[in-house]
Amino acid sequence: METVSETQWMAEGNCAEKPPSLFFPSDGVGVEVAKRVCGDCPVREQCLEYALENRIDHGVWGGTSERERRRILKARGAQPVATA
Repeated sequence: METVSETQWMAEGNCAEKPPSLFFPSDGVGVEVAKRVCGDCPVREQCLEYALENRIDHGVWGGTSERERRRILKARGAQPVATA
């Protein structure tokens, strides 16, 4: 189980004051909107690594879509979580 200190960086993200639903869009346009918020985020790399390490397969994390994170994991030789 993660501790608060392991995710404290989240409070520093551009997304901290945005509604979570913005980062869980239902279409490609929504994904692009969310990715723009991530564009100059000071914790973008931490966010992406968090999503990769925890195999988060929904939403936009670290400026990447679900599909982009699957590609990164594949390139790294990691097994992504199977989706239903």
